Amino acid sequence: MTSRAAAPATATERLRAGTRVWHDALEATPFASAMVGGTLPLDRYVAQLAAYRVVLETLEGELSRTVSPSVASVWSPDLAKLPLIESDLRYFAASGTAPKTGAAQAAEAAEAFSREIRRTAASDPQTLLGFLYVLEGSTLGGLILRQYVTRAYGLGDADGVAYYGSGDRDRWARFTARMNRAVTEPEAQDRVVDAAGRAYHHTATIAQALSVGLTGRA
Repeated sequence: MTSRAAAPATATERLRAGTRVWHDALEATPFASAMVGGTLPLDRYVAQLAAYRVVLETLEGELSRTVSPSVASVWSPDLAKLPLIESDLRYFAASGTAPKTGAAQAAEAAEAFSREIRRTAASDPQTLLGFLYVLEGSTLGGLILRQYVTRAYGLGDADGVAYYGSGDRDRWARFTARMNRAVTEPEAQDRVVDAAGRAYHHTATIAQALSVGLTGRA
């Protein structure tokens, strides 16, 4: 009796397995721990939003401009998060809250991430999908983090949490299905997984910049 060969791993299966260590390391930063524990200073939260705005502006611009067929088949305007994060930043600016501790370092890390995105767009645009996978996935996790943020800062459902409230499981399912259809060759999957690892490195660098002096959960 012959055994049936296992089906090749999909792109998102490989991404999930290949970035697990990075994902866990990011969640272990004092910044992430303090957010879950309700002890994250509000200005650090705003500083992260400001840093992510820089990254999203670059990534979403490159995704929209690329001529890569794979990227075009995955990227969709409904994935855009820049308008949401800009809405959050306007809310906090109006209330007089500005980034402080670690904000300059987080901004530098965001600029470094943006430079990497632009280099990747010029040299291997298909692997922009690795960056997109990480940032889209972060908003899915944000559905859980949003409750900690609103409770810690006494925010209403529409107050400064548009980005963290933008996760959508149905949208994620459609996104991963498109990703799996677009990236099927193992070599291409290797490159996309590598790019996702670099994305986690940059987001962890932003989190570490905003972790100075934090002790984590209360």
